[in-house]
Amino acid sequence: MEDNTQELDWSKAQGVVITVDLVKAAKRQLQFLAAVDSAHCLYDGPALDHAIDRYKYCWLPLLAKHALSPITTEPLVVPLDCEWIWHCHRLNPVQYKNDCEEIYGRILDNIYVLSTTEGTCTRKTEWIWSKMYPSEPYHLERCCHSMLGAIDTDIGQEKSTKYDLVAAVKKQSSFFHKVSKSIVQDDCFLREAVTRYKAFLHLIKIKNERSIKSFVVPTYDIDLMWHSHQLNPVSYCWILDHDDRSSDSSKLKTGFTETSKLWEDTFGRRCFMAKSTFEGDGRSTKCFDNKVEITGCGTTCIEGAPHPPPCGTTCLAGDPQPPPCGTTCLAGDSI
Repeated sequence: MEDNTQELDWSKAQGVVITVDLVKAAKRQLQFLAAVDSAHCLYDGPALDHAIDRYKYCWLPLLAKHALSPITTEPLVVPLDCEWIWHCHRLNPVQYKNDCEEIYGRILDNIYVLSTTEGTCTRKTEWIWSKMYPSEPYHLERCCHSMLGAIDTDIGQEKSTKYDLVAAVKKQSSFFHKVSKSIVQDDCFLREAVTRYKAFLHLIKIKNERSIKSFVVPTYDIDLMWHSHQLNPVSYCWILDHDDRSSDSSKLKTGFTETSKLWEDTFGRRCFMAKSTFEGDGRSTKCFDNKVEITGCGTTCIEGAPHPPPCGTTCLAGDPQPPPCGTTCLAGDSI
């Protein structure tokens, strides 16, 4: 009877309707994050501060104007630095929603907006930008601090977002390295991640219905899909809040243990990545329904179990650095 109930719950989870193609969205996100990572100056310092100003006083007003009355028949192309701040802002859905509605009276969505990393022509957007902000170049000079000046706030809104965007960026700056393994680019892996993300959403629903008090922590593959979903604000429909500010390792470890147990009790399967095989980076990775093995230097790391990975080996869905001998590889990320 329990097996039937668990299979029924899994079936219900897979019935969750998601209007975004999360496999494509995840690939676009990984491509974008790689571009941001290549410009380290967007993680901190004057370039980050300037990018935040450009986002608040240039990009958001332009996007709001376009949402109110389309100013071009072509998709807008968001500058890389502005997209990075926009990316981090949207990953707090409730705060993003509140900021947009308070300042612009509506949620500013990403429909008909393209990333510069998609290789699209920016000429039309650059022309619109130059008309609205003649003193501010469309492209931020990468890491050229000497050219960074103060944004004329009169060109934008008097009101500004309340969210701490510097803190948001610092929190998200490490995410790419957690999901940049080659296997994450595999279509099979990503499709499996979508099914697990749906299960994660269903698990949250069950937790709330049962008033279970626990800090739910996703694995990195699920978190990648969660982020990809949230980057489409209207489609996401505020299914769940996503507070990425927690960095308490003890809370995360406890939360992942509780999440794993709830997952196994609900679905009758382990809360790990499954059904894909990948070889690369000097080691073989085999993912099974019951465990994830990462072999390197002649030893095996079994995810979720105490282990001392050798020679700098990183557990696929776990901490970016191998934990000390005798500790557990945390497969979750903060939400």
